[in-house]
Amino acid sequence: MSRVLVTGGAGYIGSHIVRRLLESGHEVVVVDDLSLGHAEAVGGARLVVGDFADPDILARELGGGVDYVMHMAALCEVGESVERPARYYRNNVTRSLALMDAARRHRVRGIVFSSTAATYGEPESVPILEDHPQRPTNPYGETKRAVERALDWFHGAYGLKFSVLRYFNAAGAHPDGTIGEDHHPESHLIPRLLEATREGAEPMPIFGNDYPTPDGTCVRDYVHVQDLARAHVLAMSAMESGEVEAEAFNLGNGEGFSVRQVIEAVERISGRPPATREAPRRAGDPAVLVAGSGRIRSRLGWQPEFPALDEIVRTAWRWHRSHPGGYGSSGA
Repeated sequence: MSRVLVTGGAGYIGSHIVRRLLESGHEVVVVDDLSLGHAEAVGGARLVVGDFADPDILARELGGGVDYVMHMAALCEVGESVERPARYYRNNVTRSLALMDAARRHRVRGIVFSSTAATYGEPESVPILEDHPQRPTNPYGETKRAVERALDWFHGAYGLKFSVLRYFNAAGAHPDGTIGEDHHPESHLIPRLLEATREGAEPMPIFGNDYPTPDGTCVRDYVHVQDLARAHVLAMSAMESGEVEAEAFNLGNGEGFSVRQVIEAVERISGRPPATREAPRRAGDPAVLVAGSGRIRSRLGWQPEFPALDEIVRTAWRWHRSHPGGYGSSGA
């Protein structure tokens, strides 16, 4: 089994990856400053609280013998990235380069990098395949694309293997309800709608009802966080076996659901209609974003275990009910 360092492993997606790695028998070290993550989420992994680019932390942890790095630590709010691009470049690019440089110096065997569909920008065709042009429309997507390009150059110069995983919309929670989404403030659609089922809750805005889609609302590809976690372990195993040297993979269900379909699913699962209100379109929101995930299915044998929207919402609802205030709270 491998020794794996996971940056951002106390966060939403990172904690599910850590759980999957531990269940697969790997030794896991998490580096997280807990600005967005939660110590309770890392389970049996060893947690190092600090900056993932701290040279002392990297020298100690990577110098102790790490086989693979899973790099999850990033700022990821599109709107904030437009308002504060310097912060995003500093964290997502400058610090990632420090991590990558330390990894190659300490002879880490490979990096699994958490990337995003935001690197594609406005889609020219749907479903979006990995060879679709990458023209990000915001600093968040630009910073992720910059790290992807740097990984390619590092591979050519130093032989550092990598797998880039471009997420579409991560959603859901662990089926046992013990780890899930806990952001403050929350920006993701499903947890916001679940919150809007509470009596007296602030209505959730529906941004645009005049898109060229069947019901006029945006269509997005939702992929369960457990399926994302399994993809990371498969990508690492493929680098270990030599099947993958340097490759990018989309991670999505390959099926899109509209905002109204998600609202209907939340009502079905929770038994309560979420409070919503109509709102104008947000600038830069494409009508449809759906992944073509044929490459990861054929190359790594990945298949989503939770492809149904109702099942994705059901796991999120289970977490939401048992942790209504996030980690450190308990409910029904």
